Amino acid sequence: MGEPFENSEAWKSARVLTNEAYSLCRREPLARDFGLRDQLQRAAVSVMNNVAEGWESLHTAEKRQAYNYARRSCGEVRSMSYVLLDNKFISATEQTNLLQLCVQSGKLISGLIRSLDNR
Repeated sequence: MGEPFENSEAWKSARVLTNEAYSLCRREPLARDFGLRDQLQRAAVSVMNNVAEGWESLHTAEKRQAYNYARRSCGEVRSMSYVLLDNKFISATEQTNLLQLCVQSGKLISGLIRSLDNR
């Protein structure tokens, strides 16, 4: 048994991203936009959970698939950050922060995917 997923920098980064998404979703008026709030939270949690799922998988193809889902969910959160900005749910500074968290998580997840190629 290797390192637990909780020690993975990619998972830690995804956890920060998820916590930021939840923090934004607790604020008005986003807290009342149930559809957007739910989708943002689910996408952020998906990043975190798919990193954990891939980490725990024993099969390379399953790891790759889970990490790819995590990356795609990062892209979904990134895209939704523009919806949040355009509809004035968040400031430009908050969007920049959210984008940076998405990019950081995405890069770390890409590193996990690359590490599978080097096996």
